[in-house]
Amino acid sequence: MNIIESNDNHLRQLIFEKDKVIVKFVDETCPVCERLAPSFNKLSVDSRFSDITFVRMHASQNPVSSKEVKLKGTPFFAIYLNGTLQECGLLSSEEEIKQLLQKLK
Repeated sequence: MNIIESNDNHLRQLIFEKDKVIVKFVDETCPVCERLAPSFNKLSVDSRFSDITFVRMHASQNPVSSKEVKLKGTPFFAIYLNGTLQECGLLSSEEEIKQLLQKLK
């Protein structure tokens, strides 16, 4: 598994160090977060996405990032390209995560 556990301060550093970043905001009480965890893990080691940095953050513990991406619930995903937020939103399937990752290719 190639997923970095992050927080508000570390995320800011990561999005400027890495060209392509996908962030999954999760909450401990979110059943969809649990259901998508194996898919996110699997995609993080998929060779097609080896140039993308996978990050997981706990929404309740990181209020700055949560507010920044207009958190409306979890699992909330955001993609960054060269330090800039490209797209974000609630996702509920592996296919939707793949579509988001393709936008970074």
